[in-house]
Amino acid sequence: MSVIHTAFVAGLSGGWRILRVDAVVGESLAMAGRLAVAGPGEAQSTATTGVQWRLDGATGHARYATRHELDTLGAVQQGLGRPEARCAALIPIRKNPAWWALAQDERRAILEEQSHHIAIGLEYLPPIARRLYHARELGQPFDFLTWFEYAPEHAEAFEELVARLRRSAEWQFVDREVDIRLVYDEPARQGAAG
Repeated sequence: MSVIHTAFVAGLSGGWRILRVDAVVGESLAMAGRLAVAGPGEAQSTATTGVQWRLDGATGHARYATRHELDTLGAVQQGLGRPEARCAALIPIRKNPAWWALAQDERRAILEEQSHHIAIGLEYLPPIARRLYHARELGQPFDFLTWFEYAPEHAEAFEELVARLRRSAEWQFVDREVDIRLVYDEPARQGAAG
């Protein structure tokens, strides 16, 4: 998998209108009117006037999924930028030091064997598309940025998905989470989130 660098820039411009910015755990981010999602090559040239905040992330290799899970996700997951998927959520998460003190196999056990994170996500595919960006290694204030896209008729299913994940054992390790909801209202869709 090639690495895709993406910048999420909240300010005065961008194809996504921000509906709300909610602190779930810890400190929030400032409310802004729009969100620009800048992919490779665009991230460095993103305008800086009127910017409330900017979060950078990069895709990478799967760290916790098994081969079977990756194959299953690949067979079911639909891509981002589908014309009908006009609703989105950007959910930045930071996990506490106790999480990072665990070995990778211990984190995997909490993530899937106890919390069923991947299995729960699979139940909501293909209507809810997602892409995970790693931000910890980039010196960002969050460890992960998860971008979700879905059609308006799947909004209730999305709420159910995030509620189930937040009740899991894995979320006991989250010390900062912000839930940003958006709607796409730019006339010509150019493909979102890298």
